[in-house]
Amino acid sequence: MLREFKLPDVGEGLTEAEIVKWHVAVGEKVTINQTIVEIETAKAVVELPCPYEGVVASLMAAEGETVDVGKPIIAVDTGEGADTTRETALADDMVPAPPPEATEAKPERQPVLVGYGVKLGATTRRPRKGRAPADAQASAPAPAQAASAPVQAPPPAAAPVAEAGRVAVLAKPPVRKLAKDLGVDLAAIAGTGPNGSITREDVHAAVASEAAPAAAVPAGVREERVPVKGVRKATAAAMVASAFTAPHVTEFLQVDVTATMDAVRRLRQMPDFAEVKVSPLLLVAKALLTAARRYPMINSSWAGDEIVVKHYVNLGIAAATQRGLIVPNVKDAQALTLPDLARALAVLTETARAGRSQPADLTGGTITITNVGVFGIDAGTPIINPGEVAILAFGQVRDLPWVVDGQIVPRKVTTLALSFDHRVIDGELGSYVLRDVGAMLEDPLRMLAWS
Repeated sequence: MLREFKLPDVGEGLTEAEIVKWHVAVGEKVTINQTIVEIETAKAVVELPCPYEGVVASLMAAEGETVDVGKPIIAVDTGEGADTTRETALADDMVPAPPPEATEAKPERQPVLVGYGVKLGATTRRPRKGRAPADAQASAPAPAQAASAPVQAPPPAAAPVAEAGRVAVLAKPPVRKLAKDLGVDLAAIAGTGPNGSITREDVHAAVASEAAPAAAVPAGVREERVPVKGVRKATAAAMVASAFTAPHVTEFLQVDVTATMDAVRRLRQMPDFAEVKVSPLLLVAKALLTAARRYPMINSSWAGDEIVVKHYVNLGIAAATQRGLIVPNVKDAQALTLPDLARALAVLTETARAGRSQPADLTGGTITITNVGVFGIDAGTPIINPGEVAILAFGQVRDLPWVVDGQIVPRKVTTLALSFDHRVIDGELGSYVLRDVGAMLEDPLRMLAWS
């Protein structure tokens, strides 16, 4: 009996998606919830699980093909007499879901960052091929030898991850979470940390080693035509709509952030921020969250005949990826402690750059930060993310001459640029918000006083 699986709407009203990569082939056996294909929508790359158990009869769309929602993309032979009641029910209302827990041994689930918008059950990619050392199997002890060999307990800071048929690896919970989000198989990485533990740098190196090199341009080619689709197509439409719908105003402010840079260095030394990347962006985010609490209108949206003021902040962080610009957001960022906010920002940006952001991560934002400083840029006029009324650009931090107590001294200086929708935010309110963000970065103690 052939069962066809139709392309579902994996987002909010999406109408089409591109087939990025098939994980199965014709004639291959598949099980329920096995990942069968990766698709790219206007929002993200999503892995789709199979709703049927059986044998792949045909792939009805090629890689690189754009398919309309509701069009069949795969046919599965479920076999004669198979009970397909459950499978049919799944197919009728299919949404992406992580595969069921495998039968191999897994580490005990760690409590990580519940509540900031990163899904604990996010789908992971199947282990990549070709990365495991050639002697990995040969170096593994036989069952009898393993039983008699003394076992040395790992350091408490790094928990071992034991998987069936593999050598246990050491990695701290944040590192395991990062590897899961980036689709990296920890068992295939040689750790460089204490006692061979795997560090965040090891995970990033593994991702970088698999990055496909850019295709060389053939000799004599003078022009190329790049199809506009997926994220880039959606971003272009959104930016045009925003630029020509919302009347943009941009204000600039130079700020002495010497105290902020000192605070960043001190935070990095605190145990609460161990294994977490602490950057100036963290304090910029905290300052904007504090300003949004002081001036709620900056965290609102225009709804035609009314303004919707939101007393929660889904903080968007603009991220440049190989697929184009995306803006994932940290849900309810205003409720997070500073260490949790740091972890949330780290996971959000790393997941985005790896192309693993899910549609839910890219919707519902209320205000955005774009960090143009990482590109060596001082300032710009950012375009407001659709559905929001403000966006803050954070420029590079540079050593500049600054007047302090009547004396010219070198200081760490950055430029902030705040674009806002003049239908909602007038010049006075926009100026207050930008002034307060700058004041908090000039003296981080103000964040405590104003929080």
